Amino acid sequence: MSAHDRLSLQQTAGPVLQALGQVESLLGEGPLDPLLRHLVKLRASQVNGCAFCVDMHLREARADGESQARLDRLVVWRQVGDYTPAERAALAWTEALTTRGQGEPLAPLHDELARHFDAAAIAALTAQVVMINGWNRLMAASHNDRF
Repeated sequence: MSAHDRLSLQQTAGPVLQALGQVESLLGEGPLDPLLRHLVKLRASQVNGCAFCVDMHLREARADGESQARLDRLVVWRQVGDYTPAERAALAWTEALTTRGQGEPLAPLHDELARHFDAAAIAALTAQVVMINGWNRLMAASHNDRF
């Protein structure tokens, strides 16, 4: 295989992609607000540098009614007042799980999440973060030369 031959996930891992799609469907039926799910997916994709996923999640968020202004400022969410305390807690959790190598303590972030979400929503949020990080890596393997 040459450096230009890319992994074809659809051809080599079709059943796996279908199973991951089923997990996404379950998460979509869960307790998280759809717009929050878009913010989480977009922010993790930005952190991971997955251009394919950023583009897709921007389109999906706009289609579901997220404002362009909030999408534009998501990269600086800590410095602007556009996001609710619950969204801010979810975004901090997303970033911490996405950049685990930086070693940010999770306990204070979980405590803040618990002020805004019940256990089921925290579990769904955590699963969503895990899923988008996995998707980012799969897309990087099949679409991008860098990650």
